[in-house]
Amino acid sequence: MHILTINSGSSSIKSKLFDDDRELLSVAIEKIGEHLSIVTSKHNTTTHKEELVIASHQEGFGVMQRLIAASGIDAIEKVAHRVVHGGDIFVEPTLLDSDAIAQIDSIASLAPLHNPSNLLGIKAAREVYPHAQHFAIFDTAFHQSIPDYAYRYAIDKKYYEVDKIRRYGFHGSSHSFVAKEFARLHTIPNPNLITIHLGNGASIAAIKEGKSIDTSMGFTPLEGLVMGTRSGDIDPSIALLIAQKYNLAPQEVDTILNKRSGLLGICGMNDMREIIEASQNGNHEATLAIEIFCYRIKKYIGAYLAVVGKLDGIVFTGGIGEHAPLIRQKVLANMEHLSIVLDDTLNHQNAHVIHAPTSLPIAVIATNEELEMARLIAGL
Repeated sequence: MHILTINSGSSSIKSKLFDDDRELLSVAIEKIGEHLSIVTSKHNTTTHKEELVIASHQEGFGVMQRLIAASGIDAIEKVAHRVVHGGDIFVEPTLLDSDAIAQIDSIASLAPLHNPSNLLGIKAAREVYPHAQHFAIFDTAFHQSIPDYAYRYAIDKKYYEVDKIRRYGFHGSSHSFVAKEFARLHTIPNPNLITIHLGNGASIAAIKEGKSIDTSMGFTPLEGLVMGTRSGDIDPSIALLIAQKYNLAPQEVDTILNKRSGLLGICGMNDMREIIEASQNGNHEATLAIEIFCYRIKKYIGAYLAVVGKLDGIVFTGGIGEHAPLIRQKVLANMEHLSIVLDDTLNHQNAHVIHAPTSLPIAVIATNEELEMARLIAGL
């Protein structure tokens, strides 16, 4: 069965084509609506790039359809669309009919930078592939198993009842994928885990018996860990003080906290590879950024150890989680009393298993959100 996964952004389309679990083709289209768009396609081991004038998502899907046809695929049976926010309405993969699309549109205010772009892709793809079944996969869905005492905020209940302000969590497809991979690789069905997704965006999840029971991101992806450009947890009064002192509009404060904070705000860089290199060359601010980043993760691990109870393992994933031994070492340092002990050699090899014999399992698992999306709808 041929399944196409689609991640549609405001000026981009990223897609992968699967035949069961085998990836056949990937197509990434960037800078839609600009002077020249960049199209990158990879078929087997061959990568091809070209520059085209692509004015709209509809035209972008036409280009993608051409590249898929050129690879020898003549039929797409199912399409899985990434949708960032499902609110408290969507808890599983959902067949996209007119009612479902209307419901996604109705909660666009929960993710105004993402859901409208996701809908653009859905509408364009349904026209290009009218005979395929189209499904939405929601970043928030995996975390809908979180209990109310973990997702409710201690604010006036009307903001929850009327405005649906609560913890939703994100990166759900990634946390779900690596949890299932850990269960498969370690033959532990429905494991108790702490999964740590570290990239430019970062989040951590507490998983009990295979289900999410807490996660660091909240009403938006701003809450939680320190990230590339996001502040993570801060005292809410800081936002009020900044707005009042500098006479800033709410949107300006939002930009500061989401795009000019985090690692970037501390040391002027948001690429962890550059930050590590700068730290090794004596840059104090880069060293401080690493310490703050790792300390926040360590604090969440401690909290989630208390929440989950007996743990089957800890999983690192994402670009930083998979490829930065220094970060993993600093995060897990001095945790021997919790039976968390790295094997330094395995850690620096970025091995799949990086724990010492005296430790509970610590794994590095490459995430594959697109494959998780394809698997979720394969049997539907």
